[in-house]
Amino acid sequence: MTQPNVTIGDTDLVTTPLGLGTNAVGGNNLFPNLVDQTGIDIVKAGLNSGITLLDTAYAYGLGHSEELIGKAIKDYNRHSFAIATKGAQDFSSGQQVINNDPQFLVQQVDNSLRRLQTDYLDIFYIHFPDEQTPKAEAVGALQRLKEQGKIRAIGISNFSLSQIVEANADGYVDVVEDEYSLLHQQNAKEMMPYLAENMISFVPYFPLASGLLTGKYNSAVSFVDDDIRSQMDDFKGQRFSEALTAVSQVQPIAASHGATIAQVILAWYMQNPLVSVVIPGAKRPEQVESNAQSMSIELTPDEYQRIDQAFKYFK
Repeated sequence: MTQPNVTIGDTDLVTTPLGLGTNAVGGNNLFPNLVDQTGIDIVKAGLNSGITLLDTAYAYGLGHSEELIGKAIKDYNRHSFAIATKGAQDFSSGQQVINNDPQFLVQQVDNSLRRLQTDYLDIFYIHFPDEQTPKAEAVGALQRLKEQGKIRAIGISNFSLSQIVEANADGYVDVVEDEYSLLHQQNAKEMMPYLAENMISFVPYFPLASGLLTGKYNSAVSFVDDDIRSQMDDFKGQRFSEALTAVSQVQPIAASHGATIAQVILAWYMQNPLVSVVIPGAKRPEQVESNAQSMSIELTPDEYQRIDQAFKYFK
């Protein structure tokens, strides 16, 4: 593999620069008609392909994704790969409330450990900030769990820059996860100077923009009303048109590498100095295997810049 491994924050946690997003592993509340065995096979395909970071969350199937991953990893050396999960959703009142209370987060970690059938988490993210808990207090609870060996790295997700700064008041934050892609570049640009200065890793989600960056769409495509893409700005009007034009410019680069557009886009992220680990999801094992091949693609500086420039509309 040409893409080097990466270290998460100021920790001893090292992973491949490509991870596996698992919202379609047990995320029955997010996607219809998911099959549990397919989810298990997706996880195994990732590990068998050399991917060493599995990214999940309680919100994916309200714990079901974690349960399936717990089953999938039984035949593997637990120290040969990393698990990241997230929590903050509290249903104790009968409806979802975002809760960063330290006591609640400690319970969330324990629940995740049980579902995953492991005695430590490599990364635990506070999935969303709440409105009432002091951010540094929430992170402080995770720091105590880190000192106990229950988690190896502390993450926060979907926090604004000001919230990240508040959460990192004691220097405990190791990694931030937020939306970032060639179509959505603002988050990283706003956060990156602070993250770099404080040795905080950045993990983008939705890197393939719901498949728009894979080259599988054209201008004739349409979506039924209950398809989430019908509500997304990326699939409407000029944004959709500009995205298709940009993706078409990646095609000759992909062809020169004997690769797919998706593989080349993933390679671009892995060579992007802003990105630590990129975590595309998958609904089939063969998608995971194909994504893993991107770790052996090395773009030339000219190819990297051509892709960067192709998406200048989205900067």
